[in-house]
Amino acid sequence: MFFTVLANQRFWSAWAANHDWGLTATWLQAATAAILMTVVHCLIFGFFVFGKSAKPVLAALFVLSALAVHYMSRYTVFFDVSMMRNILHTDLKEASELVSFGMITDLLVYGVLPALLVTQVRLQMQSFGRAILRRAVFTAVSLVFAGASLALGFQDLSALMRNQKEMRYLITPANFIISTARLAAAESEEVNQQRIPVGTDAVAGGPPGGGKPRLLVVVVGETARAANWGLNGYQRQTTPELSREGVINFTHAISCGTNTEVSVPCMFSPFGRKDYDEKKIRHHESVLHVLEHAGIKTLWRDNQSGCKGVCDGLEVQRSGDRQDPRLCNAGTCLDEILLDDFEREIQRHQRDLVIVLHQIGNHGPAYSHRYPDAFRRFLPTCEDPDLGKCSREQIVNSYDNALLYTDHFLARTIQRLKAQETHEAAMLYVSDHGESLGENGIYLHGLPYAIAPREQFEVPMVMWMSQGFAAANSINIACLQGRAAGPVSHDYLFHSMLGMMHVQTSAYDPRFDLVEGCRSAVGGHA
Repeated sequence: MFFTVLANQRFWSAWAANHDWGLTATWLQAATAAILMTVVHCLIFGFFVFGKSAKPVLAALFVLSALAVHYMSRYTVFFDVSMMRNILHTDLKEASELVSFGMITDLLVYGVLPALLVTQVRLQMQSFGRAILRRAVFTAVSLVFAGASLALGFQDLSALMRNQKEMRYLITPANFIISTARLAAAESEEVNQQRIPVGTDAVAGGPPGGGKPRLLVVVVGETARAANWGLNGYQRQTTPELSREGVINFTHAISCGTNTEVSVPCMFSPFGRKDYDEKKIRHHESVLHVLEHAGIKTLWRDNQSGCKGVCDGLEVQRSGDRQDPRLCNAGTCLDEILLDDFEREIQRHQRDLVIVLHQIGNHGPAYSHRYPDAFRRFLPTCEDPDLGKCSREQIVNSYDNALLYTDHFLARTIQRLKAQETHEAAMLYVSDHGESLGENGIYLHGLPYAIAPREQFEVPMVMWMSQGFAAANSINIACLQGRAAGPVSHDYLFHSMLGMMHVQTSAYDPRFDLVEGCRSAVGGHA
């Protein structure tokens, strides 16, 4: 009853939004939902709350539920399998940014206090047979209550859960218990399973006329949303440096997911959102492996929480291995760390090369930690990771300052590519997902895709290529500029990378190549 009444504020709030509390039927339906919620937890606890383990297990559930209640109420988090994967795969530095005074308060009230009360309960031990019998009676009575409540309000409840399936992920602690169990089952299959090869027939076409090798830099952005992107017409100029670089800006780009754990594997996969199948995506090789099959060297440089399986078995460099006091503080580095020794890496590989730069970008809620003081231009800013202590104006200002720094980072990357002389170079940037900044009371990201607001999946995408790269690959820049206003998505990344590196393989689909259709004998310039 404690969980039903006090740990499910977000569920009851969502319920109230769909019902008129002035009607007797609404109270009857609420009672039905409350009884069913209680029964569900009775049945779940019946599997692992028993004997001497009961107190520590329940204490842990109170603490975990308190954390869930905090993040659900503060940021509108849904604890589905995707969110649990995101949580369990995050690193310590990211997790530490979510610790706040408000979280500690909720933890004490909803977690520590009831956990302490549970420790004072006296348990009477019974024989195994008697315990099994009592547990069976308890389960039977629970099911009787469930059946009786369903008979009273099944039609309304089933319609609600059918039309708003995501509400099930608000039922706490069943949401994170069941999602964690499903995630554990899925990941147990992945542990010892070799990735299924993709594009083993891949062959790379050499540079025409024996010219310079190709270099493609793919920048995977973090939490940048299209709505605040200056090149897309945002009221603020958050991309002043890119606007001077003659980039191709794709104004209508859609992400594969609303969090990194979904989007990064998906965007480098041949399946993408159009044929989305998480199991297939995680069990198959990525486009980086296809490039390696073709003899093209790949390198993943990371300033975030890893490549999510995309670069398994390939060369990886992490920012934490190159701590620089100019750019790093308390284990977190600014994105320019990704350009450290950049030219040396290019010189080290005098052949076709693909480098992926994985940003920390606009990762929240500590937006103010993502840029140096020189980019603190929109004021006042939110300096506290607890967004509840800041006004929406402060939050947006900090977010936009972080976008300014991403603009600077991308412009610097282009400048470094222009300056190197050994390769014909190009850059492709796309964010992994977007972000909510308080619209309709929603913050951060990670909502189930079906109900996520557009701010969480509309992302910026930018391409740049040198004159030599465009000419060597017969790419008409004017044509690309003219097509950049059309709809694109993460599904285009896999095939565009293959197309830009002239890789022929059965895995390639020209319909999803950003540059296909703009190839000509004329070439172009940037």
